[in-house]
Amino acid sequence: MDTGEILDFLQKPAALLPITQHRDSILYTIETTHVTIIVGETGSGKTTQIPQFLEQAGWCNDGKVIAITQPRRLAATSVAARVASEMRTSLGDRVGYSIRFEDLTSATTRIKFLTDGMLLREALVDPLLSRYSVVMVDEAHERSLSSDVLLGLLKKIKKKRPELRIIISSATLDAHQVAAFFEDEEAPVESKTSKQCQIVKIDGRSYPVDVMYSTKPVEDYVEAAVNTAFDIHTSERGLGDILVFLAGRAEIDSAIQKLSERAATLPPNGLALQPIPLYAGLTTAEQMYAFSPAAERTRKCVIATNIAEASVTVPGIVYVIDCGFVKLRTYSPVTGIDALTVAPVSQASATQRAGRAGRTQPGKCFRLYTRAAYSSLAATTSPEIQRSNLAPLVLQLKALGIDNVARFPFLSPPPAQLMIRAMELLFSLGAVDDYAKLTHPMGTRMAELAVPPMMAKCLLAASDPKHFDCQSELLAIAAMTSIQGDVWFHHEGQKKAMEMSRRKFAAEEGDHLTLLNVYQAFVTKGKKEAQWSRNNHLNHKSMTRAVSIRAQLRRYLERLGLPVDDASTSTSTSRTSGADKTRAILKCLTTGFFSQAARMQPDGTFKTFSGGVTLHAHPTSLMFNRKADYVIFNELLESGDKVFIKNISKIEKSWLLELSGGYYKT
Repeated sequence: MDTGEILDFLQKPAALLPITQHRDSILYTIETTHVTIIVGETGSGKTTQIPQFLEQAGWCNDGKVIAITQPRRLAATSVAARVASEMRTSLGDRVGYSIRFEDLTSATTRIKFLTDGMLLREALVDPLLSRYSVVMVDEAHERSLSSDVLLGLLKKIKKKRPELRIIISSATLDAHQVAAFFEDEEAPVESKTSKQCQIVKIDGRSYPVDVMYSTKPVEDYVEAAVNTAFDIHTSERGLGDILVFLAGRAEIDSAIQKLSERAATLPPNGLALQPIPLYAGLTTAEQMYAFSPAAERTRKCVIATNIAEASVTVPGIVYVIDCGFVKLRTYSPVTGIDALTVAPVSQASATQRAGRAGRTQPGKCFRLYTRAAYSSLAATTSPEIQRSNLAPLVLQLKALGIDNVARFPFLSPPPAQLMIRAMELLFSLGAVDDYAKLTHPMGTRMAELAVPPMMAKCLLAASDPKHFDCQSELLAIAAMTSIQGDVWFHHEGQKKAMEMSRRKFAAEEGDHLTLLNVYQAFVTKGKKEAQWSRNNHLNHKSMTRAVSIRAQLRRYLERLGLPVDDASTSTSTSRTSGADKTRAILKCLTTGFFSQAARMQPDGTFKTFSGGVTLHAHPTSLMFNRKADYVIFNELLESGDKVFIKNISKIEKSWLLELSGGYYKT
């Protein structure tokens, strides 16, 4: 079944969606109100139908476009495909999407799905978002960094553009908080006839869900989830698919493998069990398996991250298993550590997860935690803006012309300590000056590159022929570290073969130069062919995406007046381009990632310079079980009680003092 057939299968006739009966009242409210807040259950049709209502009502006349933002790339691409299919148009024609490093729109696009971050990037060029007649911020309850900034920006824009209509939609949003946020100042003179803000509630058609708790805390929730899924499959009489919520990709892959082994023991003439993963790192085609109908006499068991909570609706789910945990980005201003941490879900998230079981018939939710544990959960997840590294946000606001970031209207103000740390980092990177003003050209150029500030600094430093002159190589490294998903892959029983393949490309200096070797081999020896990738245990889709990302980053640099000379990419840097080039690349990486540096300890662990946090090289890193006095890294994750670092390279201590812009003192 191809993507188009799956989407046809998924489509519930519009007349059956709860939102359809509210069409006229929603359109009237949008026409007469500056800000419409729509609260409706996941699956009520708000994301797919409201843009179509607006297009039919003439909001795309005169070449105007309707923007619908999503906090996740998967939601933006899958919903765009769904709406294009419903409107019987090709994706990229009347309906399109725009996510980082991927744009499928055209001059004829009138309904555009995009991530919050992409709309903010558009505001750098068009500060009033003048091409849009309506901006709809969907899944606003997720309170992502970009969506919170977008809400503040829209609040400022509506003063200058009273004709712009703003829609905030969500399943569990605190609508009154958002309404108060948009209403707390006088309306523009031209719009006294319109209301400032109105809340519209749409009832979903959900069935009762029987929620069951664990009688005692579970020691291993991945194992418990697998056992529960298998028990449901073998003992529950009713049909219906299973949805399991786990925290991250590694857990999901482990659960898929364990459940597949258990499923293989089922009687051949009985109901089969098919485990299917769903997380952001999968390709669009791989994600579609979760939404397609199961084969005959087969029950699907979709094992997902919190992406299946609200962003997308998986059809056919009757049983939900909730592990009670989620991966959240957290940042410590004391240590400067920005990590993905496994944390307990909020009560609001737990309610959303349980609700997935009652979409089509009465369902059951199995919570792998006690009733007492549920009672102790926070009511909602704290907004990302209150627990994140704010350097990218501050840089973007400065580039939008908002100099006094402290006075920007935030829905939830960020802690002062996070803002101070962000300013310190941006100053050390050379993005802001002594007066906290954006520097020219460094700061403005960093803001325009679609990578985090630290990698942006590396790319710009690499373009300086007097110092590093390794622009072509840094473009490849930036692309390889920007892909979602692993570079390496192996089938069952092939781990040793994969490790041998990795050694072929290994650079003594660490992961970044190894990734560069892989990229250069792929585009030269491998000629970008899938068979070469398979032979070398490389994920061909990830490698192809890296080529595409590098091309886009190259175009960004050329637009900034920094032409790229690709003459040096045909040779493997660490082996034939000489020690000087290798040293230049490592020093260049240090100019961006100096704040993520660590020193090796006698026991083989690493310690950060700020806060003395103990770090472990991730088993997938080439620096795992290798010696290096000082390193930089550009990825960090917490698992259990350990903090792991990935994408690690050896550096010299003197570089930290020389290249950190005063971040480190002697």
